Amino acid sequence: MNELIEKIVSFRDERNWKQFHNPKDLAISLNLEASELLELFQWKSSEEAISNSEQIQDELADILYYVLLMCSDLGIDPKQALFEKLNKNAKKYPIEKSFGSNRKYTEL
Repeated sequence: MNELIEKIVSFRDERNWKQFHNPKDLAISLNLEASELLELFQWKSSEEAISNSEQIQDELADILYYVLLMCSDLGIDPKQALFEKLNKNAKKYPIEKSFGSNRKYTEL
């Protein structure tokens, strides 16, 4: 994970783009990249959409780029953040109540 973050930050800093990467604009960019991923699925079945795996891979990489860059800039450890969120979700969605269910935790 640290190697990825170092490469991303280096890529950005070599281009002097940090001046454009405030938290608000990074959040917007992250959302735009997620929307580009969603666009690949628009008006298609899942099977049709996943046939274009190279574009999906590219969009997922763009999303990950912004996630890791935001984590770096905001001093968030992405691995720790993910583990903590998984723990929170495990409490929201206990297996005995959520197994095989697509209901939101408030409806379990």
